[in-house]
Amino acid sequence: MTQLETPPISEETPLTDVQTAHAKAIELGQHMMRMTTASGSGHPSSALAISHIVVQLMYRTMRYDLNDPWSLANDRFVLSIGHAVPAVYAAYADLGGVIGTDKGSARKLTVDDLWQLRQQDSLLDGHPNPAEGFPFFDAATGSLGQGLSVAAGLALSARLDGIHKKVYCVIGDGESREGQVWEAADFVVDHKLHNVCAIFSCNGHGQADSVSLQQSADALAAKTKAFGWHVIEIDGHNPAEIAEALDVVGTVDKPVAIIARTVKGWGVDMMLGANFHGKPIPKDKLDEACAQLVETGEKLGATAAEAWSPESPSAINRAEAAVKVSLPSFEDAMKRAGLESALEKKKLATRVAYGAALVALGDVDKRVVCLDGDVSNSTFANMFQKHHADRFFECKIAEQHMVTAAAGMAAAGKIPFASTFAKFVARAADQIDMAAISRANIKIVGSHSGVSLGADGPSQMAVTDVAFFRSMTRVDTGGGRIGCHLFQPSDPISAYRCVELMANVDGMCYMRTHRPDAPFLYDLNESFGLEGFKQLRKGDKLTLVSSGYMLHTVLQVADTLAKQGVACNVFDVYLMPLEADAILAAARSAGGTILTVEDNYIGGLHSELAEAAAACGDVRVHGMTARRMPKSAISAAEVFTHVGVGEAYILEKATSLVQG
Repeated sequence: MTQLETPPISEETPLTDVQTAHAKAIELGQHMMRMTTASGSGHPSSALAISHIVVQLMYRTMRYDLNDPWSLANDRFVLSIGHAVPAVYAAYADLGGVIGTDKGSARKLTVDDLWQLRQQDSLLDGHPNPAEGFPFFDAATGSLGQGLSVAAGLALSARLDGIHKKVYCVIGDGESREGQVWEAADFVVDHKLHNVCAIFSCNGHGQADSVSLQQSADALAAKTKAFGWHVIEIDGHNPAEIAEALDVVGTVDKPVAIIARTVKGWGVDMMLGANFHGKPIPKDKLDEACAQLVETGEKLGATAAEAWSPESPSAINRAEAAVKVSLPSFEDAMKRAGLESALEKKKLATRVAYGAALVALGDVDKRVVCLDGDVSNSTFANMFQKHHADRFFECKIAEQHMVTAAAGMAAAGKIPFASTFAKFVARAADQIDMAAISRANIKIVGSHSGVSLGADGPSQMAVTDVAFFRSMTRVDTGGGRIGCHLFQPSDPISAYRCVELMANVDGMCYMRTHRPDAPFLYDLNESFGLEGFKQLRKGDKLTLVSSGYMLHTVLQVADTLAKQGVACNVFDVYLMPLEADAILAAARSAGGTILTVEDNYIGGLHSELAEAAAACGDVRVHGMTARRMPKSAISAAEVFTHVGVGEAYILEKATSLVQG
């Protein structure tokens, strides 16, 4: 279909509405081309393809307050096809919507701001990025396939808050090849999120070539219908059909999928035919392209009639301001969770302590929600489900969707804890990156971390996660916040208090928990802070540093050395970024040497301390990490030995360092 084949105006539709819709699409289309040409980059063709959809949503259908884009009452717009964002920027500037990182810095977006697209000091990034000052969006998009998961998270939060709003998500046909789209589609149906509307812009083109027939409009209609959605097929450039389809959202007992046949580069002849993707109009062709768009409007009878503006929703009380969360005593939480026997044995797996902490957290803060990836009886998130069923959301085996849905819930003011096996967290690396760009306040918990789970073997063992998350612990996200806090508790008490710390940190957190039972190392009332470490032994010969379940083996080595007259410092590092000065000072008074031990690959604790020591130059840091691919074994000790961090290896290395 070309732009000249757009169906004629229906006589049953108010003429001014249709004419005005076309006129507005033409006006915004010119802005889209001019702003991308000014920036020297961008995707005007994809933006033009969704121009009529954006007009209908932002001017007529959505209920939102232009002066308060942060309001929980607003309908929400998720642009999964993030590179088409010039269409939204153009409409928002035309409407005079508010921008800014917070209400204190808020001002209206103007058309003149559009010409600063993608510049360093502009709030208009090349893809949606609310953290940089465009709060109309809730999450960063642009890594394709993630938007529908964000929409699901927003819809879940609205349900919990009793807010009757709708969430619209515009998805490209090419990106619908991504499996996460269908993870989210399943989830939306599972949880009966009938206020979600997915709009597929089916223009038939990807970046390098045409989309697969599996992503054709007909195929997407069949797929979404098979997934349990109410499907409507329309011409994506026919204002009347768009309006009629959007009116169905919320009136049927299913989520609505609108399959919109669109034209990439609609209205501009020079963009048609070849795949004009990611190319701004050259400056010497810009006036000609705009003239072609105007000519298209004239052929459609486009006339700017009455001014349009969105309807604002009713006022609603804003979410409560963030307050410090304080958990009850560890002993009381164990009793609440039915774990009195652990108090008697003084032994419990950190994953179970996590479950008990979640229950206590849910008791004291209704913002806390929990998502899990079909392993809640292993992560022990099922304990939260038992006590707070309305705030527990089963995502099944869909870790990518789970992380992004959690980001959507965080955007709506929730504190989501998302848990699965630490190994499976790796599947969502891209989604975690995007959540970090959004500055999402999400808490990710990976159970069965490291190699201590033993018999299940390497396909279930997380050995790369520490390096991945640690890479974000020194990133400045603005306002004094860091990209991620990485927690590695060594016993049930520290695990319990680390959950409390995570709830009080504004930003992404990751915590590793373990399968084997671990003896209590700390007093039941021990407190923990963001300095990140505890000293468990004092000595003058060597400084041993470890974390998590591995620490128990290191303590055994320290006790063996003590019997030989070699007293060592032992530090438990439960958090990175680490305030390392005290550890370095202790090492200076004990021979100037540190030995770190961890059951993951390089890039973790050893790197953290080695970098800190390099800055001062008078402490040497030696590291023992998993240097061999792990495999199944009956016990954790056997796997430790196999990968090179068994007790005997640690003792040998420590002895050699002491002997110098």
